[in-house]
Amino acid sequence: MDTIFVKPDSVERKWYVIDAEGKAPGRVAVKAASLLRGKHKPEFAPHQDIGDFVIIVNAEKIQLSGNKKNQKVYYRHSGYPGGLTAEPFLKMIQRKPEFPMERAVFGMLPKGPLGRKMYTHLKVYAGPDHPHAAQKPVPVEL
Repeated sequence: MDTIFVKPDSVERKWYVIDAEGKAPGRVAVKAASLLRGKHKPEFAPHQDIGDFVIIVNAEKIQLSGNKKNQKVYYRHSGYPGGLTAEPFLKMIQRKPEFPMERAVFGMLPKGPLGRKMYTHLKVYAGPDHPHAAQKPVPVEL
């Protein structure tokens, strides 16, 4: 079996839009990560960026199951001693409503330069409007 190499200029990138309203962030993130990687294409190769663009709308209206709204915490560290900051989900969704969805998708992409490049093709918006109507995105059902 030979390794597949797709020339970057021959990759046809489509645009997809996912409505996250009332959906679990993990379910949306799995579908988005799969589209970003290009796993739905017959010429998929894990070492190449041949994925499509993904727009996620209504990111602030995601639904967490159980008591996760009160228990889920996002951590970051400044790099200095004692620099650990913890922020609960409810505060995070008020301050940066796109962040939980972006974080969920980023965690499902490959680590390293390839994953960071794929991540640039993700567009997340808190509300139902997005500025990418000219690209004619195709709605994705979950």
